[in-house]
Order: sequence, then C-alpha cells, then structure tokens
Amino acid sequence: MTQTDGYLLDNRQTEAGQRFDAFATLFDPTTFRHMERFGIGSGWRCWEVGAGGTSVVSWLAKKVGPTGRVVATDIDTSWAASAARPPVEIRVHDVGAEEPPGEGFDLVHARLVLVHVPDRERALRSMVKALRPGGRLLIEDADPALQPLLCPDEHGPEQQLANRLRHGFRKLLAERGADLSYGRKLPRLLREAGLREVEADAYFPVTSTACVDLESATVRQIRDQLVTAGIATDEDIDRHLANVASGSMDLATAPMISAWGRK
Repeated sequence: MTQTDGYLLDNRQTEAGQRFDAFATLFDPTTFRHMERFGIGSGWRCWEVGAGGTSVVSWLAKKVGPTGRVVATDIDTSWAASAARPPVEIRVHDVGAEEPPGEGFDLVHARLVLVHVPDRERALRSMVKALRPGGRLLIEDADPALQPLLCPDEHGPEQQLANRLRHGFRKLLAERGADLSYGRKLPRLLREAGLREVEADAYFPVTSTACVDLESATVRQIRDQLVTAGIATDEDIDRHLANVASGSMDLATAPMISAWGRK
C-alpha cells in the first residue's frame, strides 16, 4: 500500500474511527449533494471504494433500497463491517492491485482514497471499467498543496506550531507515496480515462468543531511518527493538542476536490 513503513493512518488504530466521524461531518453533505444530482435511487448498483467508515455506505444502502446493491471495499474493512447487511456487501479489496469486484455499476465513488494509492492510474482504470455505459464516477480527493496550512491565519505562536506540525505530517505522507497535488488533476484524469460530461468543484472548511476533532485524532494517531522523524518533540505535541482543545484556533483542512463524469 505504501513505499516505506506502511500506510501512515492505519485503520486499525482507535483514532481512525474518530477521523472517519470527522470526515463524515465535514464532507458527507458535499458527497451526498453530488450523488443526489446524479439521480441515485431504488435499484442502483454502487461500488464504494475505500469505504473506511459506514456513513456513505449506509446512506447509499437507504437510497438504493432492497432491489439495489452496494459493494463496499477497503484493504481493511474492520470499521465498515457493521454495515454488512443487505443490500450492502463488504469485501477486502485493493483497488490499486486487484480487478474490480464486478461490473455494471451505476455509480462508483471514492473519497480520500486515490491520493494514498501507489498505482493510482490502475485504480482509476479499474473504477471506470466497473461502470456500466452511462454510469457515473465520483472521485473526491484533497489537494494539500493548494492550501498547506492548518491555520491560514497564522497570527501567533500557537498557529505557527500548528502549521509546523501540519507541514511535518504532509512530509510524512509524501514520503509514503501520497500525491499532495492529486486533487487538482482529477478533471483531466477523468477526461483522459474516457469519461464525458466531466465537472468538478471544491469544498474548503476554514473552521469548525469537526476540524478540531479531525486534527486532534490525526495528531494522536501519528504522534510516534512525528517524534521519530524529528519533526516535533512530545512537549511540542502536548502543547499543540492543548491549543487545539482550547478551541481558540481556526483550523482548516485542505480543499476537497470532487470530480465526476459519465462513462
């Protein structure tokens, strides 16, 4: 899955569930808005790639109903397993290395997945292959290089520390093969994959309680890697977590770029 010591944000860690909850709060409304626009409804066949948590999978299951089908895949399905009831099927699957889990899907969706996949080109081809003619592909990925700061308003030492840790976090991601400018490439890549009616937009939360929850869980999850790499000391991290918990900082995320097209 990665180029050095493995996926930086291991789904088996306790903090992964907290990150999934924060992502759901931040990004589910945008994801669902796009899917509603496609006309998703009863009987649709959907493939959720890199399912992670259950929020998108559960929403899809309600939309497609008992006559539909939702295949949810991930290299680690431990968090999504609780959604495994009809019409949902959970499968362990590596989108960058294996054939798709079927064809003829009306909708294929991946959010915050391809940026971490070493063979992104193969993964994208696999998702396009899995669509029926006329089916929709929706890819959503962050573009940290567009906006690399945790605190865009860096007006004091707390914000400076936060941005230094965020820079270190993204350095670790890049060392493990993440493409930190992948989001902006999505419209072109979808067109090159042969999709029609390609469009894209971006969502950029600047401050919210979900941003606070996401940052706290992320830093706790990668704490050891930050210290081992010499990016921060334990004292730095303790101070930053206390600053985050105080609610006194405006914490942002990287822009989430959503791109979609029709086969």
